[in-house]
Parts: sequence; C-alpha cells; structure tokens
Amino acid sequence: MYNILIMAQDNSFDIVSKANLTEVDNAVQMSLKEILNRFDFKGTKTEMHRTEEKLTVISDDEYKLKSVLEILQGKLVKRGISLKFLDYGKIEQALGGTARQEITIKQGIPQEQAKEINKRIKDWGLKVQTQIQGDQIRVSAKKIDDLQAVIQGLKKANLPIELQFVNMR
Repeated sequence: MYNILIMAQDNSFDIVSKANLTEVDNAVQMSLKEILNRFDFKGTKTEMHRTEEKLTVISDDEYKLKSVLEILQGKLVKRGISLKFLDYGKIEQALGGTARQEITIKQGIPQEQAKEINKRIKDWGLKVQTQIQGDQIRVSAKKIDDLQAVIQGLKKANLPIELQFVNMR
C-alpha cells in the first residue's frame, strides 16, 4: 500500500508590459499610406520608420510632425497598442530644415515600477506571493480568486505603464 502525498497546487500568472511590434509596424505602414493620400501632405518630406524599439518620425516642420503623430496614434489605438508604450523624445531640427522626433517603445516593466506594483499588491492584503523576474512579475497564490482580485485591482489602478496578464496556470 502506497501513501500518496498530494500538495495543493499553486496557481500563478505573469505581469508583463510588451508592445506587439508587428502591430506597431502595421500602424506605421497604415499611417504612411494615409499621409500619401492626404492633400495637406502633398509635396512634403515626411518619413516614419522603426528600428528595434525606436520610432523615428520626420516631417517638414513641427506642425506637420504633430499631425503625423496624431495619425500614428490613431492607428496604434485602432490596432490595440496603448499609447502608454510610447516615450516621446524632444523635437529636433534635422537636415534640410525638417523636424525629427524619436519615440521609444517601452518594453518590459522597469525595476522602480515593478517595486511599486509589488508594494501595491502587498497593501491589498491578499494571500499572494509576488516575485520580480527581470522585466516581469510573477504572482502566485493557492486560490484563483486571489489572483483575479490582483488582476482587477491592477486594471483599476491607472498606472503609467500598460500591463498584460499572461501564463495563467
């Protein structure tokens, strides 16, 4: 006769902050198509491209650059990319009298934000464990209801960073 010890299985999920770069590329392409067809951009030098986690936007002047950014933001939102992923650099003068702006696409949760999220979860007094793992946070608990309470609380928290909840086990 065997005695089998069954331990309570912990449930967990990961909190991440990752923009879908394929969708960002699609939004850039859609924005460029719209700009090509717009009368107010005829004959202007307007460019937009992404390298790694940087978007570079170039246009004739600051006013046109801001118009391009509005178009891009609209396309990003339509494709489900939160504007919280974008970190805007300052507008610079580029070659030929054009204006240029670099936009960083934030990927991952910075350490300071991770600590703040951890503290927030602990303050709720739920029976959950949190663990910072690089640029993401693992949350585990015995009860799925506690995990769902954490997700709901973080969705309502209105943090300056976009969060996704993945790998629910």
